[in-house]
Amino acid sequence: MDELVDEISEKVGIDADAARAAVGTMLALVKSDGNPELVDQMLSVLPDADDLAGAHPLKKKGGIMGAIGNAVGGNSMAAYGMLTSAGLKDDQIKDIAEIVFDYAKDRAGEELVAEVVSSVPGLSTFM
Repeated sequence: MDELVDEISEKVGIDADAARAAVGTMLALVKSDGNPELVDQMLSVLPDADDLAGAHPLKKKGGIMGAIGNAVGGNSMAAYGMLTSAGLKDDQIKDIAEIVFDYAKDRAGEELVAEVVSSVPGLSTFM
């Protein structure tokens, strides 16, 4: 994952820690809301992806706003909130998502990654 983190850091213009956290957050979203069989297949070919996702658990909001967010987009709203709270702008989040999923496509195949992405409610808002 270091190669992916370095690429994001360079292309998006953020430091490596912020890039690592962003990748971990996106992988945590995929892992929590995606089709488990497909996600496991994809993550199995991405070195350290499981560990990185586990190191960046999604922080769900409580109360009525949390309930609305979960109903509308699953954990995608929580992931988006974490990314923007870390100082990332919408265009940076879209760039990071594109780089992460292109990286995954190169290793797991375009068809599998497309199926994973489509299985995660609200993920398309990052793309």
